[in-house]
Amino acid sequence: MTFTLPELPYDRDALEPHISARTLDYHHGKHHKTYIDTLNRNVAGTPYEGMTLEDVIRTSFKKKDKSVYNNASQAWNHTFLWDSMKSGGAGRPTGELSGMIKDQFGGLDTFRKQFKEAAVAEFGSGWTWLIADDDTLAIVSTPDADSPLTTDVTPLLTLDVWEHAYYLDYQNSRDKYVDAFLEHLINWDFAEANLEALDARSQLRASSDVSLAAARREYSG
Repeated sequence: MTFTLPELPYDRDALEPHISARTLDYHHGKHHKTYIDTLNRNVAGTPYEGMTLEDVIRTSFKKKDKSVYNNASQAWNHTFLWDSMKSGGAGRPTGELSGMIKDQFGGLDTFRKQFKEAAVAEFGSGWTWLIADDDTLAIVSTPDADSPLTTDVTPLLTLDVWEHAYYLDYQNSRDKYVDAFLEHLINWDFAEANLEALDARSQLRASSDVSLAAARREYSG
């Protein structure tokens, strides 16, 4: 399998004035593309060839194959980032996610405060995520290229806090960049869709467990 650079889910100027078309030209067109190109060179002719991107990430992480892992994870993280933002974003989450944010954080304002604190405090390069662990939400940061895909949690949305994500627009003011994400760009629809997919998988597992238990009772009876 050859990995390809995905198209942005919006025009390059769609996030202006909060993220400029110039930033996306570099961030998507150069940085993201470089991770994809390097990954393709690294996996060619190896057991990784033919794996999904997610399987490459998990396998290379377990094998401590840092070059493959870093580029695969960065390729996936960036694709997830583009979907975590949208023009006219922010607003308020709805449905189950809204209730969970109220239960876990005390409300949207507290969530924003804690997410900003985590994103600004991440030393050097990394990512800040809203993740779901079964019926619990949490804000976590990962350094460098690390991804929640190496754990059992489900990422709902992310923000890239590497300098290349914001320096052209905000220079060293990471806090202003984080504010722009939280107040104008965050794509709650994407986060809600990821939560719904997690719920569907959980229901399928529960149904499978019930069916397996019934089969065992029938077999043993």
